[in-house]
Amino acid sequence: MAREMQKNTMFIEQNTGDYENGDLQKNLDDDGREKRTGTWVTASAHIITAVIGSGVLSLAWAIAQLGWVVGPAVLIAFSFITYFTSTLLADCYRAPDPVHGKRNYTYMDVVRAYLGGRKVQLCGLAQYANLLGVTIGYTITASISMVAVKRSNCFHKHGHHVKCQTSNNPFMIIFACIQIVLSQIPNFHKLSWLSILAAVMSFTYASIGLGLSIAKAASGGEHVRTSLTGVQVGVDVSGSEKVWRTFQAIGDIAFAYAYSTVLIEIQARLHEDSYGPSMYMVDLKTRTIDSIGFLYDTIKASPPENKSMKRASGVGVTTTTLFYVLCGIVGYAAFGNDAPGNFLTGFGFYEPFWLIDFANVCIAVHLIGAYQVFAQPLFGFVESLCARHYPDNKFITSEHAMDVPFCGVYYLNFFRLVWRTAYVIVTAVLAMIFPFFNDFLGLIGAGSFWPLTVYFPIEMHIAQAKIPKYSFRWVWLKILSWVCLIISLIAAAGSVEGLVQSLKTYKPFQTRNEE
Repeated sequence: MAREMQKNTMFIEQNTGDYENGDLQKNLDDDGREKRTGTWVTASAHIITAVIGSGVLSLAWAIAQLGWVVGPAVLIAFSFITYFTSTLLADCYRAPDPVHGKRNYTYMDVVRAYLGGRKVQLCGLAQYANLLGVTIGYTITASISMVAVKRSNCFHKHGHHVKCQTSNNPFMIIFACIQIVLSQIPNFHKLSWLSILAAVMSFTYASIGLGLSIAKAASGGEHVRTSLTGVQVGVDVSGSEKVWRTFQAIGDIAFAYAYSTVLIEIQARLHEDSYGPSMYMVDLKTRTIDSIGFLYDTIKASPPENKSMKRASGVGVTTTTLFYVLCGIVGYAAFGNDAPGNFLTGFGFYEPFWLIDFANVCIAVHLIGAYQVFAQPLFGFVESLCARHYPDNKFITSEHAMDVPFCGVYYLNFFRLVWRTAYVIVTAVLAMIFPFFNDFLGLIGAGSFWPLTVYFPIEMHIAQAKIPKYSFRWVWLKILSWVCLIISLIAAAGSVEGLVQSLKTYKPFQTRNEE
């Protein structure tokens, strides 16, 4: 039985029935799971490492489109909305009472507990669509960073006037090959060191970008044009381009603040004493869907989780906002209206070339781990669906033991091998067809921000607090939701327009570099 559990799951879940009385019982929480030891401090660290990512690289460009007034205002507005809705989710972790109710370990479980019906399926659809988009976006971003390393060395050797053209496609293939190998590891939690490394890398390259921007702005070498309204109509862009770029910039900021990276449908249980801050694990036997446990399921029950989580959200969002405002404002001050879409790969900087190379290597390493964090829930969902519908199909359910030198026994499942490999190949091909960094970030941010960060938290709060229909609180919560929906729609429209315009001037599978 133990061997069967090891073969099918990434961990062996403890059961209260395994304990009678004694000291071991003291190590269990009220739900029979290992006692949580996390605090608001550790939860704050989880939030910061989960939220800060590749989206920070586009903030200088976003501020350039919006200007000195609207740009920082949009950043602050998204931070307030994100914090507010995260506090609503903190109260929804337990149902029906936020302190003594039954724990819900996943976003979909919470939606099911409070809303039920088709909204559970809509929540899953939004989350899984976002997961797909993120994995495609990460393939694009990683390949651009790999290309930037090669181009940086070319510029350093031959001068900045040389084109140094390099195709992204070979690097997308290399990235896909790495992901194919990592995707075949059923016990992905054993690579928790990769998750920790990815979190460190995200801080490193973001800090390097900020430091270089500060140095460039402080040097005062070349004159840069900035304005209260951002890029100027008739000088930098046409009137229609200004509108579409403004919409797209809002989507980029939404992506940078996307709390869906924390609340996404992840089949996970995180015990922070054992695993890194952004590592997710998949239960391949029961296929239970876990996501909200990423933050909440690590926090000890005293003081109540919702209070600890609200405090952690305040610290995490405040820290992230400060970092984002610095990156966006300093980046805009350094590059002005000509700020590149990605200031580490669009060659806003050429020197020191070795530091640029190191930052881009950090991006690539970060995204290698991040890709798996977002792909594993999709893998588990499809595999569980097929296992439920075809329980007697040996191709889907059979595991074949293989002795791997220095690694122990590996259980090969042919369906997992074929399906996961096919998924990685498809995302790589789609990335080759649509290799547009900013457009994709904006589209992902616009598509995930409203449903996952705003709509469901507000609807669940209304249900939990039993807020009367058409009361003052009900009305302004609904207004907030509708305003965020409109913002998401216009941001999505701007990103789609950007993709269309980019496709008009781009032929797939030919050389292209991110400018």
